[in-house]
Amino acid sequence: MYHYYWNDWYFGWGWILWFGIVFLLFSSMANWGYSYRAHRKYDTRPREEAINILDVRYARGEISREEYGQMRSYLSRQK
Repeated sequence: MYHYYWNDWYFGWGWILWFGIVFLLFSSMANWGYSYRAHRKYDTRPREEAINILDVRYARGEISREEYGQMRSYLSRQK
């Protein structure tokens, strides 16, 4: 009686194919994880927080209108 479970995919050279598929899967996941962590440092939130802080300082009267305009134009050019 021939068992289809024990064919070439398990005892022959077919295991190399499965090893290659698993290797590609893990390497793709590792590449995605590295690129995700590497590009997180380019997030735009700190710039938005700086503009919000500048708005609060101007509203409190800590800086003048001229200083506010200069700082706001400087922060908007940094984008």
